[in-house]
Amino acid sequence: MLEDMRRIVRFLEKNQKTVSTMESCTGGGFANLITNVGGASDVFHFSAVTYSNEFKIKIGVSKEIIEKYSVYSQEVANAMSEAISLFSNSDYGVGITGMLNVIDPKNPVDKKNKVYISIYDREQKNFYQSEVEVHEFVRYRNKNTVLKEVVRLFLEILS
Repeated sequence: MLEDMRRIVRFLEKNQKTVSTMESCTGGGFANLITNVGGASDVFHFSAVTYSNEFKIKIGVSKEIIEKYSVYSQEVANAMSEAISLFSNSDYGVGITGMLNVIDPKNPVDKKNKVYISIYDREQKNFYQSEVEVHEFVRYRNKNTVLKEVVRLFLEILS
C-alpha cells in the first residue's frame, strides 16, 4: 500500500492539489497512510477523527442528514467529504463512516458491517463513492480492508 500512497502523494504534488480527511470508523488510518510518505506535508492539509456525531456536526455535517439517513450511510460519508474539503480549503476531501462489527447503541443501523467511503472533488463538485462490507472479528483487519478500498478509489480518480 505504501507504493500506492506514494503515487497518490506524487500526483497531488505534481498537480498542486491538496487533501484532507474526516474519518470515523478508520480512526485516522487514511491520514496515517498519507503521512507515511515523504513530501506529504505539501499536499495534506488537515485530518479530523470524528468518531462522535457531535464532532461531525461541528466540522460541518448537517444534523438533519445524520438523523434522516443514519450516521452509517453514503449520504453522511458524502457530507463528511464535502465538509472537510470546505473546512480545510482542500481540493479533495475524504469521508469514511460505517460499522466495523460493533453496534453503537446511540446510532441505529440498517446494514451491519458496512463502511461508506466518499472522496469529494471540490473543483468538479463531484463525489466518488464506494462501499465495503467487512466481516472479520479483528477490527484492525476490517480497517485495513476499508483503507485498501479508499486507496483503490483514490487511484481510480487520479488516473
